[in-house]
Amino acid sequence: MVTLLGAPFILPVIVAVLGLISVFGRGGIVSQALIWAGLEPVSIYGAQGVVLAHVFFNLPLATRLILQGWLAIPAERFRLAAALGFGPGDISRTLERPMLREVVPGAFVVIFILCLTSFAVALALGGGPRATTIELAIYQAFRFEFDLGKAALLGLVQVVLAGTAAVVALRLTLPAELGPGFDRAVTRWDAGAPGLKVQDALWIGLATLFLALPLAMIALDGAAALASLPVSVWVATLRSVAVALVSMCLTLALAVPIAVLAVRRRARIVEVLATLTIAASPLVVGTGLFILLFPVVDPGRIALGVTALVNAAMALPFALRAIVPALTAVEADYGRLADGLGMAGRTRLTRLWLPRLRRPLGFAAGLAAALSMGDLGVITMFASPEGGTLPLALYRLMAAYRMDDAAGAALILLAVSLALFWVFDRGGRIDAEA
Repeated sequence: MVTLLGAPFILPVIVAVLGLISVFGRGGIVSQALIWAGLEPVSIYGAQGVVLAHVFFNLPLATRLILQGWLAIPAERFRLAAALGFGPGDISRTLERPMLREVVPGAFVVIFILCLTSFAVALALGGGPRATTIELAIYQAFRFEFDLGKAALLGLVQVVLAGTAAVVALRLTLPAELGPGFDRAVTRWDAGAPGLKVQDALWIGLATLFLALPLAMIALDGAAALASLPVSVWVATLRSVAVALVSMCLTLALAVPIAVLAVRRRARIVEVLATLTIAASPLVVGTGLFILLFPVVDPGRIALGVTALVNAAMALPFALRAIVPALTAVEADYGRLADGLGMAGRTRLTRLWLPRLRRPLGFAAGLAAALSMGDLGVITMFASPEGGTLPLALYRLMAAYRMDDAAGAALILLAVSLALFWVFDRGGRIDAEA
């Protein structure tokens, strides 16, 4: 289930929308079941469809970011709570709510900005002016009205809204101060009541159905087309994996120093500025880079490198949301001791930070690689007609109405993205129970 939570967020938007339509559209599974029961079918188009799609994309991200906070609560705190006879309400008040005050504001601002800058979901499911977003209004002002002043003003409004949300979330974040632990596996003695188990099973089951059904429809549609896929799809897959690995390394190389600067030097404004990189969509960034670089160099020659760099910048806020709270806790627990022992520079990094940041670093690496694998933004501006990554190959197949081959390419994209996420995320969690 934890691995499955990575799938919706790392899917290309158009592929996920197709899966959602297969389940919630007028001809989808849910609507057909309602018609069979004598009820009106649901409509996925309009504001309700946009909200539904954003929940599908961002529920897994929110869960994984908050899960990092739960994993950071030392097992010894739960053992002490059990020895003191604490019930679920007591544990929630003393352990979980302080953790949530530290983790939730950062997760909120990331998801808020993602929804604010969402373009493809509103375009595909908006259903008219009533569901128009700022991102769509910018597109309409540029594409149909060619009013550059209006587009620039709307873009400025979008950035101001994103920056305001980031500042407010930063002010609301409070350190949990739960203290250090010995990295033992967490056992929850307070979760054994039958009623709580039924409640957990219900919520987990509903979330699994909500996330798994669209993914299953994508898999069913694509499995039959795998044998007949053209060679170009497999070549594009290798390019995408290479870009994803480079982007992952760049993300970590940027995230760790920024997190250290934000925590050790208390320069939280650096964290805010890094978070704002998602206030501009990859397509907008790619357009600006194309205008700057086109007179100097052939765009096709640098397509993969530019794509990896921009994808790393776009993944940076998610990596910081996973790393900064964990590093804050490490420094609060062991910082004075490390200072007293004279640990600095590489020694502090290799002996203190990296061993205790293994989980968030693994999660950030897997998320960065998977996001880069599925991105269709910058590469559309730079790729040559015969080149490009797997998402671009998928888009070209759809544009040519080769829907069977497109379904097969979508399945490969889903499988490889999930595999990259699982490998690095699992690498961060391996032996974590020891």
